[in-house]
Amino acid sequence: MAQGANRTAAQVVGVVVLAAAVTAFLAVAAVRHGFFDLKVYYGALTWWVHDGGEIYDYLKPGTQYGFTYPPFAALVMLPMAYLPWTVAIVVSVLASVVTTTVLIWWLVDPIARRAGWTRWFALAVALCLAAAFEPMRETVNFGQVNTLLLFLVAVDLLRLLPTGNRWAGVGIGLATAIKLTPGIFIVYLLVTGRWRAALTASGAAAGVSLLAGALFPDASREFWTEALWNTGRVGELAFVSNQSLRGVVARLDPEHPSTLLWLLLVLGTLALWAWRSRAAVAVGDEATGLALTGAVMCLVSPVTWVHHLVWLLPALILLVDNAMAAPAGRRRRVLLVAATIGYVLLISRTVWFWEKDFNGVDGFVGSNAYVWISLALLAFLPIRRWLAAGGSVVEAPGVAKLEQPDVRSPAGKRHLVGRPFTVR
Repeated sequence: MAQGANRTAAQVVGVVVLAAAVTAFLAVAAVRHGFFDLKVYYGALTWWVHDGGEIYDYLKPGTQYGFTYPPFAALVMLPMAYLPWTVAIVVSVLASVVTTTVLIWWLVDPIARRAGWTRWFALAVALCLAAAFEPMRETVNFGQVNTLLLFLVAVDLLRLLPTGNRWAGVGIGLATAIKLTPGIFIVYLLVTGRWRAALTASGAAAGVSLLAGALFPDASREFWTEALWNTGRVGELAFVSNQSLRGVVARLDPEHPSTLLWLLLVLGTLALWAWRSRAAVAVGDEATGLALTGAVMCLVSPVTWVHHLVWLLPALILLVDNAMAAPAGRRRRVLLVAATIGYVLLISRTVWFWEKDFNGVDGFVGSNAYVWISLALLAFLPIRRWLAAGGSVVEAPGVAKLEQPDVRSPAGKRHLVGRPFTVR
């Protein structure tokens, strides 16, 4: 008992020290954006509800930025128009914290169980590290909705789809109706042959979009015919914060970026993603499917600001998961080093060193650093087999065959087999 108490005391001290270190780091490294994006949402909704204006005509004073999300997002955010500004900030921060905590718990808890770590301690350490993660802190400081969308998708892929729940797909549909880019997860369901879930997701997205259209016909007409196609409202493609393939191409020639080159890169990236996603789903590795699709979404979207890269968080956690499941040795070290390098770069604001000048080889490499991380995760994140109900290993084409023991948690529940495999 004394040994257990000492261990708990040491863990509490460790978490406090880590939290203090992260706080000090954020005091130096975090950029204060003053909830800029939340101000855009708040101003647009106030203009729409209280001032009689059209929501898509609103621009934040002194900027070119306006409300760019579909009408259903406006419906979801509508209560904000009736809240004091301070309360809106509190709600935004709490939503990010709660959704992030739940998502990290789902991904970290299996690691803690297999490794024999104290579960609350593992979660606390992961949350501290997540707070330092640049995309996460940017999401909070801008007042963005990224973690809510990631949570909605994760509910489907990590909780409902593996159990065959008939509602699987609703979360993806809602996320798509709030912001169009998660629609790639509907493509993911189609590519991997989950037709019912894809139909459910499509139906949910269409249903709530039609509801918003019925409630706000003028706003819906303006969004789908005008605002959606006005790319000037989202910002400059060559800006260093745009960590997508489109951003890479734009920084090569900001005045005349090659659309053809971008499309070729997108097609090649999508082909790699489809192949790896099918291999992951074939062995029941839905978490890796989530991570791969999050990475490819960031890569192929025309605009992926740094805060959008919260979609890389599952992939980084899964690198650690695969490392801890591997036998002690070279493979474990390689995976842990890869996870550490990716994480350190994604808390470092590295790309911003080239904000003003991204010319030359160093500019090409450095200003696109987060794109290279996304590509590396897409190409090399290990795919791992799950145990079937009878204890046998589920096989899939393209995944190395090796006999594995039946791995269980302390509670007796089946978990991933003990060693990760990359796709050939």
